[in-house]
Amino acid sequence: MKAAVHSRYGPPDVVRIAEVDEPSVGDKDVLVRVHATTVNRTDCAYRAARPFFVRAATGLARPRRAILGTEFAGVVEAVGGGVTSFAVGDRVFGYNEGPFGTHAEYLSVPEDGMIATMPANVTFAEAAPGTEGSHYALAFIRTAGARAGQEVLVHGATGAIGSAAVQLLKGLGVTVTAVCDTPNLELVRGLGADRVVDYTAQDFTRDAQTYDAVFDAVGKSTFGRCRRLLKPGGAYLSSELGPWCQNLVLPLVTPLFGGRRVKFPFPGGDREMMWHLRELIESGQFRPVIDRRYPLDRIVDAYRYVETGKKVGNVVIEVVPSS
Repeated sequence: MKAAVHSRYGPPDVVRIAEVDEPSVGDKDVLVRVHATTVNRTDCAYRAARPFFVRAATGLARPRRAILGTEFAGVVEAVGGGVTSFAVGDRVFGYNEGPFGTHAEYLSVPEDGMIATMPANVTFAEAAPGTEGSHYALAFIRTAGARAGQEVLVHGATGAIGSAAVQLLKGLGVTVTAVCDTPNLELVRGLGADRVVDYTAQDFTRDAQTYDAVFDAVGKSTFGRCRRLLKPGGAYLSSELGPWCQNLVLPLVTPLFGGRRVKFPFPGGDREMMWHLRELIESGQFRPVIDRRYPLDRIVDAYRYVETGKKVGNVVIEVVPSS
């Protein structure tokens, strides 16, 4: 099969298209013919081994997993003898961080992993980006305990995580203030934001309003800068570790002083979450934002674009050209 592989860490150019063996299918596994996948910040981090400590999970000297990719949508090609939830021909989508392997024509995933049948009202290219950003956004929401009637600020509202967070928060009845740049003001309003702050025109950390939670979905602020935005008892959450990994330390320290605190959204993922995401997409409460689409042969260009930091929503890789 054709796949995007890398045998060393480094810039996008370390990735190349090669012919490799199809994955094996165990008794409880599902073999998926991948139609669409994505390139996201997670893929970039693992490919470049940044931060350095990711090598503890991926291989110190060279990557253990030659094929990256976390998100997928496709058709079930074969199933193991013990599989009962899926059948050949099912349209499925899912998330496979850790094992990776979605940047390829075929992918083998466990039946009880993060895989579900696709909503009937979306294409493969629309389903593939429906898991990575949204499962991180759900981690933000659940860790913060966000609920109807609260006010939340989302910084980085045009990214995969931020755009998902705006939609999912609105679905819960939360009042959302979203932060983005000038060209994307209308896009973010269209996602449901009640108020939009243009960070190119004003410093959002000087906002006069206060919030029950601040979600930094791009990791470009700090608790110190955003603390004044929080109501008493409010929470600051970031998608990144922050300077000197402070976002892992401050959740242990800030509760000791009462009042405003830092929480870190450790994302989890299971079959139940996948089916929840499926329901959200099918109901129209959440639709992933798509910026660009590339064929698999141009995945290096996709990596380069994602690393500009200018992508809006998601970058999709069409392994099978859309009809």
